[in-house]
Amino acid sequence: MTEKSPADNFPAGYELPKVWTWEKGNGGQFANINRPIAGPTHDKELPVGKHPLQLYSLATPNGVKVGIMLEELLAAGHSGAEYDAWLIKIGEGEQFGSGFVGANPNSKIPVLVDHSTTEPTRVFESGAILLYLANKFDAFLPKEHKARTEAMNWLFWQMASAPYLGGGFGHFYAYAPMLIQYAVDRFSMEVKRQLDVLDRHLADHRYMAGSDYSIADIAIWPWYGALAQGKTYGDAGNFLDVQSYRNLQRWTAEIAERPAVKRGRMVNRMSGDPSEQLHERHDASDFDTKTQDKIGQA
Repeated sequence: MTEKSPADNFPAGYELPKVWTWEKGNGGQFANINRPIAGPTHDKELPVGKHPLQLYSLATPNGVKVGIMLEELLAAGHSGAEYDAWLIKIGEGEQFGSGFVGANPNSKIPVLVDHSTTEPTRVFESGAILLYLANKFDAFLPKEHKARTEAMNWLFWQMASAPYLGGGFGHFYAYAPMLIQYAVDRFSMEVKRQLDVLDRHLADHRYMAGSDYSIADIAIWPWYGALAQGKTYGDAGNFLDVQSYRNLQRWTAEIAERPAVKRGRMVNRMSGDPSEQLHERHDASDFDTKTQDKIGQA
């Protein structure tokens, strides 16, 4: 590794230790839930509702993917996709309960448990959940070889790229306890490159896999569509000049108008307009009767 002068490091004088050790509280806004070990911190079983599919989530971009997918399946007539959605408050460490860790040893949302199988099937990682549901219902994954392969290409592109947008750019732009120019510049450059990748592809394709809407669009839109709409990380849309990506803007706007996308964004949401927050979802009628604005009026 190239030697670096401690005087040039940030904070000034910082040197790498021979063995890294964790300092509790280090981590800025997320210090209360960050730790370098896995496993549960407390005993708590997961609730189970009336439907075979049980979703445990929060409306982060990764969580929104699954809410949209389930609502799209229902809109397409797949009644077996009815589901219960339970809120997991990650800021309070609910993802470290014993039941959640049993469903996802990595303690990240979202998690899906399918009770329609002989033994309940756990599915974790949002991309895996989208693929599981696409295969289960034979929907939103093209059958033609080339288009199907394209959908898989872009699904895995998103799963590999989002850490630069969320864990990299988002963290150092919006959440780190101090601004570090090198980190902001490094991740802004990478996110701009990703936006350009999308914009160039969408110049010649209506959707990510071609002419058909697929799980690739469902995976990418909650991350890059939200950024293109200026709904992520405060003023990040202006900072990254997202309006200049015309093809991405066209794709973002078209998908945003899908009724299932509008509903899916509301599931397990805890921020923003109360009329768009549905903390738990157990029936289709909940969108009309149990959003936070209506609960507040009760």
